[in-house]
Order: sequence, then C-alpha cells, then structure tokens
Amino acid sequence: MKIGFIGLGLIGGSIARAVRYFYPDTEIIAASRTRTAVDQAVADGVVNRIPDRVNEDFHDCDYIFLCAPVSSNAKYLEQLKPVIAPTCIVTDVGSTKCDIHAKVTELNMEANFIGGHPMAGSEKTGYANSKRILIENAYYVITPTSMVSKEAVEKYRDFIEGLKALPLVLDYRTHDYVTAGISHLPHIIASSLVNLVRDSDTADGVMKMVAAGGFKDITRIASSSPEMWEQICMTNRENISSVLNNYIASLEKIRYQLDHAQTDAIRRLFETSRDYRNSLPSKGSGPIQRIFEIYCDMVDETGGIATLATILASNQINLKNIGIVHSREFIEAVLRIEFYDEPSMKKAADILRKYRYIIYER
Repeated sequence: MKIGFIGLGLIGGSIARAVRYFYPDTEIIAASRTRTAVDQAVADGVVNRIPDRVNEDFHDCDYIFLCAPVSSNAKYLEQLKPVIAPTCIVTDVGSTKCDIHAKVTELNMEANFIGGHPMAGSEKTGYANSKRILIENAYYVITPTSMVSKEAVEKYRDFIEGLKALPLVLDYRTHDYVTAGISHLPHIIASSLVNLVRDSDTADGVMKMVAAGGFKDITRIASSSPEMWEQICMTNRENISSVLNNYIASLEKIRYQLDHAQTDAIRRLFETSRDYRNSLPSKGSGPIQRIFEIYCDMVDETGGIATLATILASNQINLKNIGIVHSREFIEAVLRIEFYDEPSMKKAADILRKYRYIIYER
C-alpha cells in the first residue's frame, strides 16, 4: 500500500505509527505545515518521504488521511481533487463530520470519501506525543458516503481493524449527535467547572490547593488544545446546543431537589448514575477489553513497590501496568496494579494477601 498523511499531529502520528507497525511494507508520505514533526517521523522510520506540498506525489495513494485542523481539511480536499486516482479513498480524523461531508458533496468527491473519527486522544498534542497503541481497542467511527462502494467500505473497515482499533460504521449525522453528548459537552463542562472554581475560590486559593482526585479526574480534559476545541464546537453547534439545553434542564431539576430537601430524588440521582456508569464498556461489556486490576494498600517506604513486584515476578505473574494513586479521595488503596487476564489478577490478589497486603478488587 501507499498511504498519505496531510498533517501529522497526535492522531495522525499515532495512526502512522500503527500503520508502520502492522503494515511494515507500506510506503508512507506526509506533508505538514509543521516541518519538525514530519522530519522527526522520517528519523523515526515512520514516514518514507516528505512532499513539499499536496501534489502528484499523492496520486497513487490507496488512502489519504486528512489530519490537519478541522477548518483546514476542507481546503486540502480542494487541492486533492485534481490529483487523486479514481480508486483512492480520502478520509479524515476530525471529531465532527457534517461539515467535511458537506464539503465533499460540494466538490463531488463522494465516491472517494469515507469519514473517520478515532475515539481516542490525550490532553497532550503534537507528533511528539503520538503512540502506536493510542487507537488500540478504541472505537474508530467510519462514516462512508452513500456513493462509496460497499467493497471499499469493507476493505477500509478491515484495514482499520488491522490497526487493532474497533471500527464502527455510522451515518455522519448520527455521529455528530452522539459525540456532542459523550465528547463535546463533557469538554465544555470540564472547562466551565475549572473556571467556576477559579472564579469562586477564596482569596488565599484554598480550593485550588486542596483540589484532589475527584476534581482532577473530571476536569483532566480541560487541559486539551483550546484551538482544536474551538473548531470542534463551531462545527457542531446545533447538536451541542441541544444536549447542553438538556443538561441545563437536568441541573435546574437537581437544584430544585436540593432547595426542597428531596432526599429520595438526590439518592436516585447517584444510584442511577452509578449503575449506568458501571455498565460502561470499561467494565467488560461490549467489544472494549475488560480491565483486570487490583488496588493495594502500602506503607510509603523506600523499596515498597520493588518488593511487591518481586513477589509477583517470582510467582510468574506478568504485570501490564503499575502506578501510584496520588489521591485517596475515592480509592482506599495507594497502588494500582493491572494484569493481562483475570486468572493472573486473582492469583496475584491471593498471593499478596498471604503476604499480609490489604487488597481491594473492583
């Protein structure tokens, strides 16, 4: 295959790394306004060549990924139209789809376009933070036009699956409505909550000083790129406004319940949200892989983690991940240990309890 990238930031770089790993014989070319990113990608062995601009170098590409900012991708479509071969599939990685599909229709490029949105990311940006595993086991939404052949859609779906992502075919309008609720609105909520605390803090900044796990967990995404989220919000205004109205109505309902001391209603709020939250795929339902983890209470002393890791290694137990829980706000233990499978998790918990560690399974 030959694959082209226009733009090579966090998402584009991660996809390119995955392509290089799973399809090592692929020729990858990349053009970007940020020359340092593509130069580094060549040095890393991810990209083969860097065209000076969008030109005939892209003619024989099987796939071309538009990974520039949402507002720029439409301009690149215009440059690609006279260049690409009839069999080429152009795709994008944007968080909104209606705008790009409208541009594709305007340019009469529907037979060559399959929209894409890898449901993965980070508050960090740029090629330097890209990872091959970023899209692994993440939903990768595919929004084909009505004029793309079924064979091309299936071939592209198989290609994405080969990158170890989870392809999900949706209508582009459905995509924008869904992401407004589960992605775009949460970013607005996180950012507005951070600003609320900033504006409501005491003169000596006590709120900021004691802000711990709960606050940091739900506001982590407020550290994302302001420029990127401005563009996302502007290209999905109607859907975001609709779900935002529903959210405001729910907050007003909660305020009324608090003002009138409706204990049962407040309890139901936490019960229903807990039950629905616990049913999300990270708990094992759906195609997302289940997380096998335990939490361990430990004394803060030198060599503590090394001792625990040695105990597990001596019993032939492989660790997938291990990390310190910096906040004790909602979790009793201080060390989180993740395993590759349930038998390893159960075995580790039993062994550590024999060594008098206090273990919590979730």
